[in-house]
Amino acid sequence: MDAPVIVVGAGPAGMMLAGELRLAGVAVIVVERLERRTGESRGLGFTARTLETFDQRGILSRFGDIETGALGHFGGLPLDFGVLGGSCRAAKSVPQSVTETHLEEWATELGADIRRGHEVLSLHDDGAGVEVEVRGPGGAHTLRAAYLVGCDGGRSTVRKAAGFDFPGTAATMEMFLADVKGVDLKPRPIGETLPGGMVMVGPLPGGTTRIVVCERGTPPRRRDTPPSFEEVAAAWQRLTGEDISAAEPVWVSSFGDATRQVTEYRRGRVLLAGDAAHIHLPAGGQGMNTGIQDSVNLGWKLAAVVRGRAPLSLLDTYHDERHAVGRRLLMNTRAQGLLFLSGAEVQPLRDSLKELMAYDDVARHLAAMVSGLEISYDVGTGAHPLLGRRMPHLELVGAAGKTSSTELLHPARGVLLDLADNPRLRRRATAWADRIDIVTAEPHGAPRGAEAGDAAALLIRPDGYVAWAAPGSHHDLPMALERWFGTP
Repeated sequence: MDAPVIVVGAGPAGMMLAGELRLAGVAVIVVERLERRTGESRGLGFTARTLETFDQRGILSRFGDIETGALGHFGGLPLDFGVLGGSCRAAKSVPQSVTETHLEEWATELGADIRRGHEVLSLHDDGAGVEVEVRGPGGAHTLRAAYLVGCDGGRSTVRKAAGFDFPGTAATMEMFLADVKGVDLKPRPIGETLPGGMVMVGPLPGGTTRIVVCERGTPPRRRDTPPSFEEVAAAWQRLTGEDISAAEPVWVSSFGDATRQVTEYRRGRVLLAGDAAHIHLPAGGQGMNTGIQDSVNLGWKLAAVVRGRAPLSLLDTYHDERHAVGRRLLMNTRAQGLLFLSGAEVQPLRDSLKELMAYDDVARHLAAMVSGLEISYDVGTGAHPLLGRRMPHLELVGAAGKTSSTELLHPARGVLLDLADNPRLRRRATAWADRIDIVTAEPHGAPRGAEAGDAAALLIRPDGYVAWAAPGSHHDLPMALERWFGTP
């Protein structure tokens, strides 16, 4: 084996997965077709769940002072995320290029082997490993790994070469996206419809302006190169009457409203994550954020299987958990597309939904859906409210001093959090001490039930989700430990 795992694609999903694997002590090679990062920024900012994810790995500080806000939208209709609580805010102004830079630096520091200018030509899963034919600066050569993960985007070579089914609906229109300088345009929120289509204008850092142009009735085109800025400016003028042809384009791209999802996230020893597994209309930056969270769900599981600490069945939970999340993603982005891309015929629906969103329950439901905060996994039966949900930030104090549930997850290991100083509980988990951290502490600075839900103990997976709680779980601790962390 050249490495236990080969990751194809050095975007946010690929870099996040590489970092997760290295935290677990697994060597990884990342192959990327492009010789350098493009600097393009299709995705802007992070959802509240991704902010939590970065924080639990100790990498949020790499992004500096992030401006967050509680105001968002659903299909162009204003949505106040404040209904979810004061800490449930999103970051709106971090370009994807910045995200890719920081994640690549993190993965490299951890020891990931990143090989740019290497294009995957073919692959073969022989049941004992995966052989990948790659063309690099020195010509074509073959790499072999125990597992291969495609994080290579919507036109994934890995997905096609491995024969994944990718059902869904084809694009019905083409839209333009451009970052420009040297033009003074009034802000236009997403969802502002015009007789011929929809446009959006939003400021970015550094004096750059982002514009989106959707001209209804434009058939989709399969392009091998980006559209020219002249095309974008012409469409903008047809819709708005404004001439932006003198603006300086930073970069230009096009996208469509195709919606597809693979039927399985794993075929043998080949897995998919991010846009390689699901494509959809951009709406609120959910695609990049979902891809990052795909990788966090997969990383520790794949590492445990590679290291022989967990059975192959653990990888099945990756599909079970994340395919359902992707399915919800496609549903809500299609719904949002109908709202902000359709014409006047949909205005009664917009008006009706706007009335409903004035109710807190409706606003909470939609805000949780698009922020990823609604996600809950099937970890076994039980009555505790945190079972299957992500562990909230909890300030703690123990023998070693102050810490938090977030800080305990920095090493990407499982955590058994003993909140009642129960020696018998800790003894029962000792056999798994090589793969989980056993921590005795008590909540600090908040009522005991405020975040921990009056739990006496919690088993937290490396991805931050609660797999067992006492009281509340209907199976015992060793059973939960064996399910998620293998036979001791």
